[in-house]
Amino acid sequence: MQSRNPFLSDMADLMTDAFSAAQAAGEEARAVFHARAERMAAELDLVTREEFEAVRAQAAAASEEVESLRARVEKLEAAAKKPARSKSTTPRKTTKKSSS
Repeated sequence: MQSRNPFLSDMADLMTDAFSAAQAAGEEARAVFHARAERMAAELDLVTREEFEAVRAQAAAASEEVESLRARVEKLEAAAKKPARSKSTTPRKTTKKSSS
């Protein structure tokens, strides 16, 4: 049967408490750092990743629309440059009716 050494038990409790305190301090430091970083980003007018991705998607959609409209304009300009065909290529002869 092992006897429990009070010195080692106290040291183990002390180390457990120290690790818990260190972990809590680390979490607190992380929260403070995160808050400061967000405040600094706001002061510098930086955008979040979500805002950036939203604007990127809008820009891609606008670019696709521009390409589509550019192709449409080129097609319309090409059609406008071609001479319009007349129904008949020979001039019509007009005859006067004589008055009787």
